[in-house]
Amino acid sequence: MGGQRKGSRARRRQRGRTGVDDITGLSAQDRMKIRMQNKAKNKTADKYSIHQLLAKTEEYLDNFNFEMAQLFCQRALELEPDNLEILDMMGNICMELGSAGKAKEVFLKAVHLSPDKGHAKYMSLGQIHCKEEAVQYFQKGLEVMISAYQSQPPVSGAASFSAEPEVTAQDISAAFCSVAEIYLTDLCMEEGAGEKCKEAISKALEYDGSSPEALQLMASYLFSMEQPQEGKEYLMKSLASWLPSLQKNKGEVQKAEEEDLVESTLPPYESRITTGKLLIEAEDFELATEVLEGLLEEDDEVIQVWYLLGWVCYLQAKESAEEEEAFKDSARTYLRKAKKLYSKLQCDDSALLEHVEQILADLGGEEAAERDSDTENAPLENIEDDFVQSSEDEAMEA
Repeated sequence: MGGQRKGSRARRRQRGRTGVDDITGLSAQDRMKIRMQNKAKNKTADKYSIHQLLAKTEEYLDNFNFEMAQLFCQRALELEPDNLEILDMMGNICMELGSAGKAKEVFLKAVHLSPDKGHAKYMSLGQIHCKEEAVQYFQKGLEVMISAYQSQPPVSGAASFSAEPEVTAQDISAAFCSVAEIYLTDLCMEEGAGEKCKEAISKALEYDGSSPEALQLMASYLFSMEQPQEGKEYLMKSLASWLPSLQKNKGEVQKAEEEDLVESTLPPYESRITTGKLLIEAEDFELATEVLEGLLEEDDEVIQVWYLLGWVCYLQAKESAEEEEAFKDSARTYLRKAKKLYSKLQCDDSALLEHVEQILADLGGEEAAERDSDTENAPLENIEDDFVQSSEDEAMEA
């Protein structure tokens, strides 16, 4: 149905938007199709009000049915093409569907209609773009956010439960983190990138000193500046803000509200992968293993997590003569899984695969190589059983 509507709109554009269906030259079947489409459209217009269309859009969004949400949101947008709320909703739906070009078009229209109000469109445009363009959109979004934050009345007492502020200090902190991440990655080679990165992180911490994301970004920055001790201090502060809650939730049955609270304070999955990397760099192998194993429980098909667990076991084998063989066995198991997932998911990170193979070769010896080869030829689903068995054997030997 959506494709038919899109086709109808294209034909109307070709007719110059006269409002008259010029069906001359079309076959009887095509003429009937156009009449049926117009009739269906008129029925839809009569059936749903703008509020009902938005309610249906929200309903489908709640069920993660973005295709149907887009259909109803598009109809609402046709009725009110300059409605900023609908434009924002449509832009976000397009991003969920991976239609970055369409999302950009929608958000830019919202910018044209309301350049100085509503920061969300700028933050979304920042996500769509990269490097300097992304920074420009984030900075404009920050300008709008800070202006709104400073002009809104202070929230205190009973009012805090009845009136949710448009912008919070946490929102502004997160936006500064987005800027810092670009200078830490895409623009890291640009002149002055280090100073701009640190400035953005400092601003993020100024607005929210307990932000796990900002604390971890400061840790990443300090590690990159070869200040590992100072970096680890910030990293441990970041971990202290979310890891104890995760450990508690893992160790006992929690109420649904407590589980929601843990999820709301938990950094994103990718951010916690970075936590694991930094802990390895700080040589805190036990804590790195705990974080990475927690990620594995959430999603066991992320190649990087298996690779990092293999890497940390490999490093531990070098430090512990007593448990060297046990750590080597665990490293092989994790790294074999990483290789299997690499093939299964058709990954293109050649540097990661090369490092995995280097470590496996270093763990080697002919007997180990043969064992690795046998396991690599085994079905993918059996690898978990191999690891469980390996872990049980280690426990018995200990």
